[in-house]
Amino acid sequence: QVQLVESGGGLVQAGGSLRLSCAASGLTFSTYSMGWFRQAPGKEREFVAAISWGGGTTNYSGSVKGRFTISRDNAKNTVSLQMNSLKLEDTAVYSCAASKSRLARVAAYVYDYWGQGTQVTVSS
Repeated sequence: QVQLVESGGGLVQAGGSLRLSCAASGLTFSTYSMGWFRQAPGKEREFVAAISWGGGTTNYSGSVKGRFTISRDNAKNTVSLQMNSLKLEDTAVYSCAASKSRLARVAAYVYDYWGQGTQVTVSS
């Protein structure tokens, strides 16, 4: 059974940093691309970042580019999201997802497995 478990969320002041991690099990992690998505209250889920199966290609939404960094460790079956210079509008539940497509895809529909999410709250 595939499991994706996020950790690292919490409360942080604007301008601060957080590092999210996602631990994967039940799949051949190195053959999947991975993505991070977020959903704020009352809003639709939106793409944040993605990384290809080998880690050679990354993709970011315009709102986080230059502030967030996605990375993966295929030996440890983990994907991380380093979030710097956090803003109030970054407040959301962040979820990781795995896609068999192997590419750093933006669209949520190409992702096959999803984690439950971790809350990130940015305060002023």
